[in-house]
Amino acid sequence: MTDFEAIDALLAAAREEAPLPTPEERRALREGLNLSRAQVALALGVSPSTVGGWESGRDPGGEVRDKYAYFLQGARTRLAARTEPPAAPPNASAAPHTPTAPTAPDVPHGPGSPHTPHAATAPAPAATPETAAHPTTEADDDVEPLAVPRPCVLCGGSARHQVAGFPQHLDPGECGTPAQERRQEPEPEPESGKARAPRGARAGAAPASGPAPGKPRGSDRPVRVVPAGRRMRAADAAEPDLIADAVTAALAAHDGDVKAATAALVKRAIPDAMALLDHSRKGGRYDVIAHPWIPEVLRKQSARGPDLIWEARPKWARPELPSGVHEVTALDINGAYLSALKTHLPIGQLEHSAGLGHDRRRAGVHLITPARWEHGDHLPDPIGDRDEPGPLWVTEPTLRLLLRLSGPKYGLCEPPEIHESFTSGATEGLLEKFRVALKDARDRAITEDDEVTLEYVKAMYSKFVSTMGESNYNRELYRPDWMHLIRSQAFANLWTKAFKAYDEGLTVVRAMGTDELHVIGDWRQVFPEGRGVAEVKVKDVYEVGEREE
Repeated sequence: MTDFEAIDALLAAAREEAPLPTPEERRALREGLNLSRAQVALALGVSPSTVGGWESGRDPGGEVRDKYAYFLQGARTRLAARTEPPAAPPNASAAPHTPTAPTAPDVPHGPGSPHTPHAATAPAPAATPETAAHPTTEADDDVEPLAVPRPCVLCGGSARHQVAGFPQHLDPGECGTPAQERRQEPEPEPESGKARAPRGARAGAAPASGPAPGKPRGSDRPVRVVPAGRRMRAADAAEPDLIADAVTAALAAHDGDVKAATAALVKRAIPDAMALLDHSRKGGRYDVIAHPWIPEVLRKQSARGPDLIWEARPKWARPELPSGVHEVTALDINGAYLSALKTHLPIGQLEHSAGLGHDRRRAGVHLITPARWEHGDHLPDPIGDRDEPGPLWVTEPTLRLLLRLSGPKYGLCEPPEIHESFTSGATEGLLEKFRVALKDARDRAITEDDEVTLEYVKAMYSKFVSTMGESNYNRELYRPDWMHLIRSQAFANLWTKAFKAYDEGLTVVRAMGTDELHVIGDWRQVFPEGRGVAEVKVKDVYEVGEREE
């Protein structure tokens, strides 16, 4: 092939990219249909963070761009059909009334788009909301029904299924739909074998609708819900919102002085966090044992010294970079401790065991000998920076991370050797209601530019974690094992983000503490930018290296 033929072939293969609306409209279209980022990501074969990046200003490319443009066009058409009044048929008054089944607004069909044949030509059992939203449910081994509803990882509402071990709604219409949360009385359970009808199809029920395109979701305050047995119900008007009430009272007590109110709230963050924890545990499945027996390895060896637990705190820097000058971006991981509240915590008193291996149903601390780490030139050691070899006591998140990295998916190291453990039966959702309450308050504060609430919430979860050990500032909870586990989970989360950056082609330069990651490359293609818990902020941008003369 000549050079000119190669150029002709290149021009023939080139195609015009599908046009996309502005990032603001992309988000408004998705929210207008009450769809979560995770639902859109599942349909497009990408991650929820990627969808978040598209809604923050990044543009997809290639085939996924065409799919995303097709989704947005369909969403725009569907929302427009909702607002258009139905056209009256000619001679409507003379025509006999014939009941017809409701049909969805017309959406242009494309390759791979769902299509429902007319019932007269293709008779089939009516699809339930669950099978419509997740057509492979029966064949998907990752989808399991829950005996007891648990909070959905996408919206926090009560979910009856779990996907790959994470509770979530299978029907997009049930996930985070304000219209469903506003009902005051729980609906009766459907009879066995019968599907629950969509809300819009019930007699006298208006179809659920989200905010109009371009209208921010935060302008309508969400309806708070609380557990009612196995179901959820709307919170009574008299039921307190402890965080909002505390902020309102502090501002009133200081005549609207933001600085003084913030200082007062931060000062009382520890007792307020404990009050919120107690409130969130009402009706909980497990009782929190606040002052259990603690083994010696979790006790301080001296008045000012530490205990024997190694938290695997990273303090890693890449030893060398390629020649030239590189622009490094220091990323700030938002809400690191808040995210780490979702970890496997032991429920009761820790019990000793030796030579039994690892039981995923339990959690605690473990004496292990970690395998040698061979990838320190481009990735931090998941065990952290350690001066001396040999056995050491680590927490559950560190052990689980090492076991994952030694498995077939990663194959980065040999499995650690477990010598003995102090563990108890565990659950990942012990602090989930507490975490969700803090996260929701933080999200609202960011949306409403409420710095008082934001600083108050930050102080609540950070001080809650730091004072649940041997602290004179919190006598209500003595769980040094929880403190170590939550901290270690934050460190494990940072390591996971470092690996994601490396796996996506970025150069990882530094990883520090719970929330600092330095990278080289187009990090916005990997992490969504923003102030949300699942997003990152830019802490610093600097150059490193030497320019060639």
